[in-house]
Amino acid sequence: MFTACAEADNYTLCGLIRPVESMCIAESPLQAEASTPRQQAVGQDDRDRCVHDEMACVVQAKDAFLSTMSHELRTPLSAILGLSESLSDEIYGPLTTPQRQVLSTIQQSGGHLLTLINDILDMAKIDAGKLDLQIDRFLVSEVCQASLRMIHDAAYAKGVQVSFGLDNPQLTLSADPRRLKQILFKLLSNAVKFTPEGGHVSLTVSVDPEHTAIRFAVRDTGIGISAVAINQLFMPFSQLDSRLSRQYEGSGIGLALVRQMVDLHGGSVQVESQGVHGQGSCFTVSLPWQESGLQLPTVLERDAYAQIRTPRCSAQQPQAAILLVEDNISSSTAIREYLSYHGYAVVVAYNGSEGLQIAREQLPALILMDIQMPVLDGLEATRQLRADATFARTPIIALTALAMPGDRERCLEAGANAYLTKPIGLRVLLATIQQYLQKEGVTRTAPHA
Repeated sequence: MFTACAEADNYTLCGLIRPVESMCIAESPLQAEASTPRQQAVGQDDRDRCVHDEMACVVQAKDAFLSTMSHELRTPLSAILGLSESLSDEIYGPLTTPQRQVLSTIQQSGGHLLTLINDILDMAKIDAGKLDLQIDRFLVSEVCQASLRMIHDAAYAKGVQVSFGLDNPQLTLSADPRRLKQILFKLLSNAVKFTPEGGHVSLTVSVDPEHTAIRFAVRDTGIGISAVAINQLFMPFSQLDSRLSRQYEGSGIGLALVRQMVDLHGGSVQVESQGVHGQGSCFTVSLPWQESGLQLPTVLERDAYAQIRTPRCSAQQPQAAILLVEDNISSSTAIREYLSYHGYAVVVAYNGSEGLQIAREQLPALILMDIQMPVLDGLEATRQLRADATFARTPIIALTALAMPGDRERCLEAGANAYLTKPIGLRVLLATIQQYLQKEGVTRTAPHA
């Protein structure tokens, strides 16, 4: 119970906070003595049910909050990163060197914010038991090289040397390649951050003597970690130095997420450090491994997209008609202008109902569908399109800031061909559009009048 008291311009809120169990109606001592064992058992069942219902409400409220915050943060970030990517590709005109430097800062800051959002959501998914690993067999060298490329610029800027050691380039592993890359990136980026100029960071991969695990060792020549601090390293939001004047920035989420993802794989992570500046630390991740003769490993999809450089289509070529259904004006502007630059005729609708009307009038070759919109949401709009035989084969790509467990499945069940989470890399979006248009045999078709 809370009471608000006002005195002049000052307000005081007084209250009592009780655990969930005490929110349920409890028996008085006299009632408990007078009740039969059966009545006591029934009363306990009622209390247990009450606690269970209250906890379910708490979990539901937490999930709803995370889903809302994910959408509200990703939507403006999508516009920021999308427009900066368009500027970087010079679709608005040539850039000067100072402009490119400023743009690079914007992109790096936006990317850092996106990483933080994703980390918080990943931790929430793991806590809720809703983060599923996508296990596949892949070349270990592919994932390691991808992780090293991600920290290359930061290491180069600090003058930190980076080395990579792997005895067998054909070594394969069954795990989630995207999550392993995430684990290695966090360990490597931490190593670079805490290593001074002129230092050294290494990633070494080896098979343990028993041939039951693969070890990924990230070693640095940084500031080192004290024995006391090592015990707190993997606690969420824990930092070695939490002072306002601390030298190294960070959220304290990265290593906690590393530990949780390694645990999901059935592996372990160990830390070695003397706590001496210059001698650094070594983080070793061990993942279960079985020898295999498979020679066709999975190639990371995102790395393939990262190398895409699509030439602009000439004005003489007929354009493919694309319908973009997106209620956020900033996001729709970034996507429309980028795709128009690359030779597509883009029509924009600002809600699901308007999208249905335009789709039936213009019969687009492909539809980009936002999910959370006023009037009619993207899921229902997609269902109605799929119920119309005219759009049975029209590619529909869901573009959404909803990134919680089950969101992807709901989009695909509604009839979407693909699901892309905001903020969306415009080069990735362009490659996805080309993939689905080519699959349907559509290259360039003029929009309907």
